[in-house]
Amino acid sequence: MTVPAKKQIQRLAFYSIFVALGVMGLKFVAWWVTGSVALYSDALESIVNVIAASAAFWAIRVSHKPADADHPHGHHKAEYFSAVLEGVLIVLAALLIIAEAWSALRSPRLFEEPLLGLGINMLAGAVNAAWAFMLIRAGRAERSPALTADGRHIMTDVVTSIGVLVGLLAVLATGWTILDPLLAILVALNILWQGWKVIGQSVQGLMDVAADAEDTQKIRDIISTNSKGALEVHDLKTRIAGRATFIEFHLVVDSGMTVGESHTICDRIEAALKAEIPSVRVIIHVEPDDEAKLPPGTTAVPFA
Repeated sequence: MTVPAKKQIQRLAFYSIFVALGVMGLKFVAWWVTGSVALYSDALESIVNVIAASAAFWAIRVSHKPADADHPHGHHKAEYFSAVLEGVLIVLAALLIIAEAWSALRSPRLFEEPLLGLGINMLAGAVNAAWAFMLIRAGRAERSPALTADGRHIMTDVVTSIGVLVGLLAVLATGWTILDPLLAILVALNILWQGWKVIGQSVQGLMDVAADAEDTQKIRDIISTNSKGALEVHDLKTRIAGRATFIEFHLVVDSGMTVGESHTICDRIEAALKAEIPSVRVIIHVEPDDEAKLPPGTTAVPFA
């Protein structure tokens, strides 16, 4: 990743803290002027947004640190810890909302200043939607798990706000105040599901998940195209760690080839991979032809 790209990601993560604080303030004002438990649930989730944005900023700064003696492969996985924490906080917020909604079910109450409160909440939702789209787009482009998780979390907040808006309009239209806490419980269940998904995806990253099928095929094609002079490739392994893709494989060459000649092939393959795949790390183990796994006589460089 280039230095400007790193700075852009860190800048977005930093600004997210202040956006989250502003949205949280608007949502608590909306709850305060209405007394709606559904709006309270929406505001409560925004506290999680502030904590999660702060954690994401810390994790992104750590993940961008260069490799050192204690972390020779870099600090890429720091972002996954932030994403796991965010998932846990989402689940916690959902449980708190359910507890509040359960209490409100026993004593539903009428709203105060409902239109003003809904208007304020709509403004907060619009700000969140614009910011979430920006974070998700940047996170995917730069392969930043923390930034993407933060954007997805905010997007669930947007969905929550839309659901709350529709539900509270129904309350105003029908006068059925019990819909308010019931709506809060539905919001909480949706938040629980989103939190579970964020945790699951982040744990997969910590478990050194391999590149997906499309990226793996792309890697195979690049290696085959740039392996002229070699005989075979086998034992290809990949793993994703944050923005970095680690690629390892065995390259079989003629046993009479010099070290310099085999090194030239390796350099060509590595350069091609780096040109096509951002933040790639390549390890190539060169082997003589008696280590080949396929029968001799092939002309193209195959994968065993």
